[in-house]
Amino acid sequence: MKKSVIALVLVVLFSCNEKLIEKPENLIAQETMTNILYDLAIINAAKSSSVKILQQNNIETMDYIYKKYNIDSVQFVRSDSYYASIPATYFDIYNAVESRLDNEKTVWDAKKKEEVDEVQKKNQEARNKLRKADEKKPN
Repeated sequence: MKKSVIALVLVVLFSCNEKLIEKPENLIAQETMTNILYDLAIINAAKSSSVKILQQNNIETMDYIYKKYNIDSVQFVRSDSYYASIPATYFDIYNAVESRLDNEKTVWDAKKKEEVDEVQKKNQEARNKLRKADEKKPN
């Protein structure tokens, strides 16, 4: 039993190292692939909240990506498939995308908080002025 478990683990480990897909000739660099997937995440989020804006500006997600990164659909699919066949690398790519999205969210949340704080400060100042004006009025 113990030997069969060890044999199974060894088979799994060696099969993970086997390349399932050959490296394409025009492989998109890992950093560029990370940028592409980041942009896709942003655009897909925008689609769910700003569909009309994207439609009004005739923005097609994949066409935009292909033009921005000077790639074509075949190159993208082959590169994505290649990276997906190497789980550790694909995991690194998606972790980098997630980290970048989290950083952007932190920046936007801080900016939004500053704006809310500024509005609250102005409202408080206006209330204070009204109170002082009411206190000065004769009864």
